[in-house]
Amino acid sequence: MTLPVVRRAGLNHLDVVAHLFDLYRMFYGQPSDPSLARAFIRARMERDESVVLLAWRDEQAVGFVQLYPAFSSISAARTWILNDLLVVPEARRLGVARALLSAATDFARDDGALRLELETDHDNHGAQALYRDMGWTLYDGTLRYRLPLR
Repeated sequence: MTLPVVRRAGLNHLDVVAHLFDLYRMFYGQPSDPSLARAFIRARMERDESVVLLAWRDEQAVGFVQLYPAFSSISAARTWILNDLLVVPEARRLGVARALLSAATDFARDDGALRLELETDHDNHGAQALYRDMGWTLYDGTLRYRLPLR
């Protein structure tokens, strides 16, 4: 079994990332829209608004994470939000998600970030088990609110 290799994606990987991002959106119930996925990812990359890490096995892209920068005013430090994580179905249970999470951790640590944050669905038990196994902890004491604008 070939272990996944994780590398930061650049604009030269736009089509690969856009395809995976479209699959990610479909996983969460959105209709496939390759042009929207490509435009969204292109904008994030061109504006340096996110970091995308790609997992490769046997020269095939099999997963990605997308990190967005954020800041803690209280700590006066950068944080990173791990917003998107996808492993293609045929590569699941092969260590790809673990490799992506490790690479994201290394990236954020090397960047001097205070922490990484993520959220997942309450019924995504497999992901929750992996996060716990890798040292992620639930944090309490806060309530998340949102204000829909459209």
